[in-house]
Amino acid sequence: MAAKGPPDARPADGMGHADRVHETAQSGSAAALSSIAASWRRSINRYGLSPESASRGPPVDHHGLIEARDRLGRLAPIAAETMEQLFATVAEAGCCIVLTDAHGVIVERRGAAADDDIFAGAGLWMAADWSEQAEGTNGIGTCLAEERPVIVLREDHFHSRNTAMSCMGAPVFDHEGRLAAVLDLSSCRADMTTGFARLAAQAITDAARRIESQNFHAAFPDARIIFCDGHGERGGGAMLLAVDRDDLVVGATRKARRNLNLDADDFRTPQPLTDILARRARASDGASGDSDDLDAAARMALRQALARARGNVSAAARNLGLSRATFYRRMERLGLDPRK
Repeated sequence: MAAKGPPDARPADGMGHADRVHETAQSGSAAALSSIAASWRRSINRYGLSPESASRGPPVDHHGLIEARDRLGRLAPIAAETMEQLFATVAEAGCCIVLTDAHGVIVERRGAAADDDIFAGAGLWMAADWSEQAEGTNGIGTCLAEERPVIVLREDHFHSRNTAMSCMGAPVFDHEGRLAAVLDLSSCRADMTTGFARLAAQAITDAARRIESQNFHAAFPDARIIFCDGHGERGGGAMLLAVDRDDLVVGATRKARRNLNLDADDFRTPQPLTDILARRARASDGASGDSDDLDAAARMALRQALARARGNVSAAARNLGLSRATFYRRMERLGLDPRK
């Protein structure tokens, strides 16, 4: 999950941070091997930034901050509660926690009053823009650019002025699978270790997954939510389906959409749960482990089909669009007995 440092990360004698950024960004092989180097290269070539720059861009104005919060909708107050809980566990560690919108603007922040001057001086404050376009490589902007959890330790930052910080960012996706926010934990402690950073990154990623789950439940208050194994796995998130009273799938989280190959058309005209699971069964039949996280939902779909067909396997298979042999293979793999 951590963003690895560039090759030859230790600078030669006399080489400062800005020099190392320029040299690494000019090396095509370094950018190919390291996500940090690739971000440094984006910062220079795409955004026209300079690592030597000592000045920050201005924060968004009051109107811009309101717009940023409005874009998050109900996700902002849901996230605020989780941030309170998380900050209670790291308050003594010299950390602050921020929530940004999908453009990198900080809309929520939690930190100890004793550390406010430090983080205000570092620019981690309300309405600040921490996109890669504004600040180069950092835990918020690079998380947005790569849509995955990242760790950006001190000298991994693009700007020399940001190298006192270590930042751990995790993306938050909305109920339609769109990137909506970043939850970030940052520290200016000089004794921040890689091990602690990894623990903090896992905590912030778990918190982001909780926010996604709570937001998904709130988006479909009248639906039955089917929880599938795989919540919080690396590169994953919550794997949830929202099913209405007619067993039509009316919503799915980002991970569920990816694993089930669902697109916008599947929600413009909602599909029966059994059809979606059968489609997945046909696609993954014979593959090892691809749909293990759907076993519980698949087992339910097969049992429902059997119940509707009054135990007639041929009829149940036909109703799901499966062959009789495939239906039996699925039952065997899931430990189902057609007589029960």
